[in-house]
Amino acid sequence: MSKALVVVESPAKAKTIEKFLGKNYTVRASMGHLRDLPKSQFGVDIEHDFAPKYINIRGKGDLIKNLKDEARKAGTVYLATDPDREGEAIAWHLAHLLGIGEQKACRIEFNEITKQAIQKAVKHPRAIDLSRVDAQQARRILDRIVGYKLSPLLWRKVRKGLSAGRVQSVAVRLICDREREIEAFVSEEYWTVTAKLRAKQKGGLFDAELVAVDGKKPQIGNETEAKAVTAELEKAAYFVREVKRRERRRNPLPPFITSSLQQEAVRRLGFTARKTMLLAQQLYEGIEVAGIGPVGLVTYIRTDSTRVASSAQEEARAYVAARHGGEYLPAKPPVYSARNNAQDAHEAIRPTSLELSPDAVAKSLSRDQLRLYTLVWERFVASQMAPAVYDTLTVEIAAGRFGLRASGSILKFPGFLAVYGDSREEAEKDALLPEVAEGQELKLQKLLPKQHFTEPPPRYTEASLVKVLEEKGIGRPSTYAPIIETIQERGYVIKAEKKFQPTELGFVVVDLLKEHFPDIVDADFTAEMEDRLDGIADEKVSRTKVLKEFYDPFAATLAVADDKIGHVALPVEETDVPCPNCGRMMVVKHGRYGNFLACPGFPACRTTKPLLKETGAACPLCQGAVVERRTKRGRVFYGCANYPECQFTTWDTPLKETCETCGTFKVRHTFKPGRFAVQCGNVNCPTRAKEAAAAPPPKRPATKRKSAPRGKAGKKNG
Repeated sequence: MSKALVVVESPAKAKTIEKFLGKNYTVRASMGHLRDLPKSQFGVDIEHDFAPKYINIRGKGDLIKNLKDEARKAGTVYLATDPDREGEAIAWHLAHLLGIGEQKACRIEFNEITKQAIQKAVKHPRAIDLSRVDAQQARRILDRIVGYKLSPLLWRKVRKGLSAGRVQSVAVRLICDREREIEAFVSEEYWTVTAKLRAKQKGGLFDAELVAVDGKKPQIGNETEAKAVTAELEKAAYFVREVKRRERRRNPLPPFITSSLQQEAVRRLGFTARKTMLLAQQLYEGIEVAGIGPVGLVTYIRTDSTRVASSAQEEARAYVAARHGGEYLPAKPPVYSARNNAQDAHEAIRPTSLELSPDAVAKSLSRDQLRLYTLVWERFVASQMAPAVYDTLTVEIAAGRFGLRASGSILKFPGFLAVYGDSREEAEKDALLPEVAEGQELKLQKLLPKQHFTEPPPRYTEASLVKVLEEKGIGRPSTYAPIIETIQERGYVIKAEKKFQPTELGFVVVDLLKEHFPDIVDADFTAEMEDRLDGIADEKVSRTKVLKEFYDPFAATLAVADDKIGHVALPVEETDVPCPNCGRMMVVKHGRYGNFLACPGFPACRTTKPLLKETGAACPLCQGAVVERRTKRGRVFYGCANYPECQFTTWDTPLKETCETCGTFKVRHTFKPGRFAVQCGNVNCPTRAKEAAAAPPPKRPATKRKSAPRGKAGKKNG
């Protein structure tokens, strides 16, 4: 009896699945796509219903031959690519290469890589879903049209090597628009007043905030007004006007979808979106767990649905009842609502089995795999638990024509917080207020007027950019990480202090597209196109119709723009640093790894130098300037400007203050996202003795000479 052949996308998944299926099955990996549009030409026949011209991907000939040989020997072929549109398209290409008919039941699908799920899937094969394939092909062709028609225009009008993308251009516009909001923002001064009050003569102090003046919201715009209000409050008598007591319930967050996992991994773990997806893919495809063997630890990781299988909910309820008690369970399993445009094709991201707790698999995972798995595991369990309950007390206070308010709360029942604690943004500390009664007089201890200034909107972080892309319906869960990577690689934005800033190139390209191709950088238009792609998958509209409705006006606009746009000169920032080769004053250029200095005589003179950003700290080894550098992967570290003569480097951010004990500059040492300490930069300083003994020094950055323009690192200090 010949074996059945199962084709998956990755070797890790193949290894896991083969052990589940046993000796009657052979499992092979396609290593992703085997066919694609050619890179050297447009590859789309506009005149014949946008027919794509697919070719075998270069370098995959031997793999294709081996798969064909395996398929000929196999009794049955199952295509087990990922359960999404991209996976459906890969299965369609595989069917074409392996000679499998379109109507043949060859496609198997599973949401988790467990023995039960895999064995069930091979018993229920289906035909390839051609509507889902059409939706993927439409996306690919749309991206090819924009990329191959618009990018050459940017090469001619702005600079060679640029690219425009249907989704990436919208992301760059969001970042540019935010930067212009920040630049246009005018900060305004305002003051708040806090009263330190006492309910009893020897009782504890509590804070009350000024919330009303003559029944209206306070408008204190400067120090003079603040002093006038404070002077009047100092003479006032304070009485309790109203006491409000209530119970407040705080519901758990839903289990993760792709975007929320990326956002939370940025906030809690400091991971990039790319790193999060890489680790999540490893957890999904299968980990060799000691004593168990290979097993997928989480369900499919590209999803926009918060739906959870009833069997998983029952397992979670049984776990919570056994571990925490019945009072930690809601009366019914919770149901979380999805976004309006969610495809809801798969479950939320959850553990495949709660028996595989983080503690149970810790020795089988890398540190970062364990941190991400713990996040998924705890979030899912908490999502099935009862709300946290707070007792809150609000005291309204009258002081003449002024109204003040004091608020306090205490956690009465932890509920889901027993499993999934707060992130920094959600943290709530218990605040106790003394027992008071309406009409009771309070004693003023002190008034604290405080100056504030309104702040501009913050720059986007990876977490907030993913959030806004999701909210606006731009792209899909699987595209967020590639979008973020691409806009940085193209030099349109840079990341400084974990926040995105547009470059001059980014502004120039976005402004050009806004003027001549407004739809390409319009968030609503891009979101509407996502809905149109969903319509193709749901058989509501044809692929050809969607492509034609996009292409005809786009091609007309492209023809007009080519004639109308002249050469766009990028602004040049000249420095006072002479070129060591020809003497010209060097200019600031932007590359893949950040800004650097280049000779303006290019290509006759190709001299480049790193652009060093001084920190104001002095090197503890040679007293040279400590400057900011970057590793090959773009991570910031700090080193001596006299490299390679001086090898001092550190990951910690140098500060201008110096240590009182040894005179070395102090550093901001980050323990984990949101937690840091200011300490001496010299690990041998007596003030660091305990810390140096308790923890090993951090790993030093790479030292390869070829990385010089982007920053190198040498030996660690001390």
